[in-house]
Amino acid sequence: MAKRKTTSQTAPRLVHQADQPTRPAAQVPAPSPDSAHRADAHPYQNLDKMARAIVARYSDGVSPYSVFQAWSDWALHLGRAPGRQIELAELAARNMVKLADFAANSAMGHQPDPPFSPKKTDHRFKNEAWSKMPFAFWKQSFLANQDWWDHASDAVRGLSQPDSDRVRFMLRQALDLVSPSNFPTTNPEIINETLKQRGVNIIEGTEHFIDDLMRTWTQAAQDAPEGFRIGQDIACTPGKVVYRNELFELIQYAPTTDKVHAEPILIVPAWIMKYYILDLSPRNSMIRFLVSEGFTVFAISWRNPTVDQAHLSLEDYRKRGVMAAIDAVSVIVPDQKVHATGYCLGGTILSIAAATMARDGDDRLASVSLFAAQVDFSEAGELLQFLDESQVAFLEDMMWAQGYLDRPQMSRTFASIRAEDLIYARAVRRYFLGKQDLPSDLTVWNNDTTRMPAKMHGEYLRGLFLENRLTAGRFAVEGKVIALKDITCPFFVVGTEDDHIAPWRSVYKIRLFTDSDLTFVLTKGGHNGGILSEPGHPRRHFRKGERHEGDNYVDPDTWLRQDTPTEGSWWPEWSAWLARRSSSKRVSPPPMGRSDTPFTAIADAPGTYIFQK
Repeated sequence: MAKRKTTSQTAPRLVHQADQPTRPAAQVPAPSPDSAHRADAHPYQNLDKMARAIVARYSDGVSPYSVFQAWSDWALHLGRAPGRQIELAELAARNMVKLADFAANSAMGHQPDPPFSPKKTDHRFKNEAWSKMPFAFWKQSFLANQDWWDHASDAVRGLSQPDSDRVRFMLRQALDLVSPSNFPTTNPEIINETLKQRGVNIIEGTEHFIDDLMRTWTQAAQDAPEGFRIGQDIACTPGKVVYRNELFELIQYAPTTDKVHAEPILIVPAWIMKYYILDLSPRNSMIRFLVSEGFTVFAISWRNPTVDQAHLSLEDYRKRGVMAAIDAVSVIVPDQKVHATGYCLGGTILSIAAATMARDGDDRLASVSLFAAQVDFSEAGELLQFLDESQVAFLEDMMWAQGYLDRPQMSRTFASIRAEDLIYARAVRRYFLGKQDLPSDLTVWNNDTTRMPAKMHGEYLRGLFLENRLTAGRFAVEGKVIALKDITCPFFVVGTEDDHIAPWRSVYKIRLFTDSDLTFVLTKGGHNGGILSEPGHPRRHFRKGERHEGDNYVDPDTWLRQDTPTEGSWWPEWSAWLARRSSSKRVSPPPMGRSDTPFTAIADAPGTYIFQK
């Protein structure tokens, strides 16, 4: 029988309109000789914040100081590297000779092999018309320039790697802007479609552009298209909301089997996204799959915060979010341990909660599963290109003025990582080819963005992303540092091969900071597509490796060479793993909430917070 230890003196309570959010008591620092001076300077500091917030409004949250620093660092180091300058001059000459040779052979009617090829993720030049002149020459000219600038932005001795990466990223953005695929006079696909439709595609594309422009100006929410209605077509697994507070609603899903595993599953999604990424259409809903496998499933549906929730902290999300949900599940399914599952940032906050529980002797977790979730942020991928001390301070001041990080500011950041595909290729299809975006459950979810409270997001960016406190032994909860090594329950960790947000090698690093049994799965796909890998999904594979307590560390590249891919979905593998770590005897399904407690059914799934814009 599981030991149950709640994290607060009283059970979580339902929120009524008159309730006020509970704020942690302020910790007053000891007085110092210059405290009076700092108090007097506070209004001036606010003036500085306001000035930076005004600039941030027009720079879309990008710190011009970080941009200038990166460019100047790169230019100054390149300027004092004559060897690199000669190397780049030679590369430019070689690329020009290759282009001239390609153009001459093409002009004589030959079909020479193209000297430059697009990158693996670049789909702009797949149309067959790009192989014909003059379009082939324009394509090769662009790729030759791209090749040269890639080499020019390589690290120079003495140049900091973050500045080198940031310059490379900005150069890529500039090159993507002037790609010949973006212009109707140099894109053969646009020319052919315009001739074929006699200009109708341009008229329809103009209408699409005006619609998008008006929606951007007004920030009007877009209704889900027919066939993708939330609660009807997607996020439609039957269940009940059994608890609600000012941070989240807790959904308990209705059983579909006569008997269930005794231990329930609690899903903690990221608050940067709506939870129903794990409950899309019935065919690819992970929650529906788990219920059909005989598990009792609970899921957190985070509230979309407004300026009134600007004060919410990372600790609030742990204590009044994750821990309140665990308390509720422990009451509804008493005397059973919980399989806790975290996705993306939800996995990070779950790891913090699990380490705190282990430190405090709370053993209510049967296992911890983490999907595309990082605990160490030293190799956090392309998002690191957006963050340094200046940039974080700039974002903090912008959020200080508006109370939250807004939806467009986040979505544009993620889109810019794959600008050639998510921005420019979409614009060509929509505005020049006149094609509507094909709706899907994933695009509907992707457009249903959320906000982030100012205080919480600032703490996350600075404490975790920038200063990497969690794995550096400097992350304190309730005044005491926590350690992931204290967690004794087994881990199931999933990384995805093409993840630009949580690169799989960064996700894999949890093996360095934990000692308990750990199963690591690497699956095909990106940050979202790799997790949505339901049975029957075409062209899916995964690798699986296990680390037992006491085993030596194996680096990710060695592990990758040792494990061969298995065709199919990793979901059944995870389900079987959970079953092996559950009681052998199945039981009758628990009630939907408990009527004699605060955790009673109060609404049908998917609840009300999911509809907040």
